[in-house]
Amino acid sequence: MSEENKNLGDKAEDALDSAKEKAKDIGENASEKFDEAKEKASEFAEDAKEAAGDFADEAKKTANEFADSAKEAFGSAGGENKKVLAGLLAIFIGSLGIHKFILGYTKEGIIQVVATFLTCGAAGIIGLIEGIIYLTKTDEEFYNTYQVGKKPWF
Repeated sequence: MSEENKNLGDKAEDALDSAKEKAKDIGENASEKFDEAKEKASEFAEDAKEAAGDFADEAKKTANEFADSAKEAFGSAGGENKKVLAGLLAIFIGSLGIHKFILGYTKEGIIQVVATFLTCGAAGIIGLIEGIIYLTKTDEEFYNTYQVGKKPWF
């Protein structure tokens, strides 16, 4: 029996050595696969970063083109033209605050729109009043008050 136990012990040791060898091979293989996955993830991140940069550049280009076309459309208006344009817009659609944006008062234009929505359109009377004021001022008064002096309300 002792010979039989020795043979079983040898077989167990051989099986253990074989299992250790296989585990070692699997561990090395897993390590290689992990390194490959890590490298591919890094490449993907670089590609994504490059694509995001390209998108940002294209968005900036489009925004600049839009700003340039808006400047051409509205920026070329001189004192008289801005006065008439702002006055008419204020009278007819003053509740939307577009006349404020034309004069360069972005914050006040947003306030006008929000106030109109909060008061269900009643704040549009402000636009009507401002339009009348704009059109009754002389060109010089309008220019000095709203374009040089930057007086945003009335």
